[in-house]
Amino acid sequence: MARTVRFHEIGGPEVLRLEDLETGEPGPGEVRIRVDAIGLNRAEALFRRGRYIEQVKQLPSGLGNEAAGVIEAVGPGVAGFEEGQAVSVVPSFSHNDYGVYAERAIVPAGALLPRPDGVDAVSGAAVWMPHLTAYGAMVEVGGMRAGDMAVVTAASSSVGLAAIQTANRVGATPVAVTRTRGKRRRLLEEGAAEVIVSDEEDVPGRLLELTGGRGAEFVFDAVAGPGVLGLARAVAADGTLFLWGAQSGQPTPYPGFDLGMPALNLRTYTMLEITGDPERMRRATAFVTSGLRAGFLRPVVDRLFPLEEIVRAHRHMESNTQFGKIVVTVAH
Repeated sequence: MARTVRFHEIGGPEVLRLEDLETGEPGPGEVRIRVDAIGLNRAEALFRRGRYIEQVKQLPSGLGNEAAGVIEAVGPGVAGFEEGQAVSVVPSFSHNDYGVYAERAIVPAGALLPRPDGVDAVSGAAVWMPHLTAYGAMVEVGGMRAGDMAVVTAASSSVGLAAIQTANRVGATPVAVTRTRGKRRRLLEEGAAEVIVSDEEDVPGRLLELTGGRGAEFVFDAVAGPGVLGLARAVAADGTLFLWGAQSGQPTPYPGFDLGMPALNLRTYTMLEITGDPERMRRATAFVTSGLRAGFLRPVVDRLFPLEEIVRAHRHMESNTQFGKIVVTVAH
């Protein structure tokens, strides 16, 4: 039996329950892992509330698709992995199919990455989603280059911080946008070239000032909603506004017509564009692994919670006060 987190109804953090369940044996193409650490993602809170891009298909439901642990059993047809191997689970499957909020979990072998030497379980559970997301949009899809300006909203999130690191690694200039002044100093310490406090400053006006009126080549927005109109004003001609989150929860207008039909590229993006493509995933893994090894990339961990406090961990995630990744640890 393994302690496993499930929810029996759609709702807030309080619907999460810790239950004793039989894990079973892995089937074809699957492995069973002993889970040592779990990376929390906002998608899980949205899924639990019934507001994610994918709806809950059945209740009770498991949750979670990012973790680190050790392989305990390998199913038929799995190659390249073995019992006792330290691995990370990357988000590449539906919460409706698998869940890693547990002491032990069965996951598809295709979602595993060997854990590099020197990367502990907490880091292994915190590094992949943020850095694969940032690399995928900024480098693989966007083609960001040295000298470009990269504007990052919700910059204190784990993805925002990974985006700052990624921009710095390729020689671009990261500009962080944060709602309140309290996180400004820390963002500068984490590598932001400039920090714009959106509650106090005119974001598009400040961006145009920083670029001499040119605008930023890239804006990576995790908020969406009505604010995209202002952000789009500060995108350079032929620049791209990426929407990789929708934290506002509000309808998102298309800004092109209101702005007089500029040469604006606007696209949505999810990390599945990378994890679902073997060649892109191979390049992304190499980028992140080499960055970890060289010290250019690293996960920023906000707080640790034990599995028994999963409700508190989700409440903290929804408070929007965190700086970096929230990780849940599992004692054995």
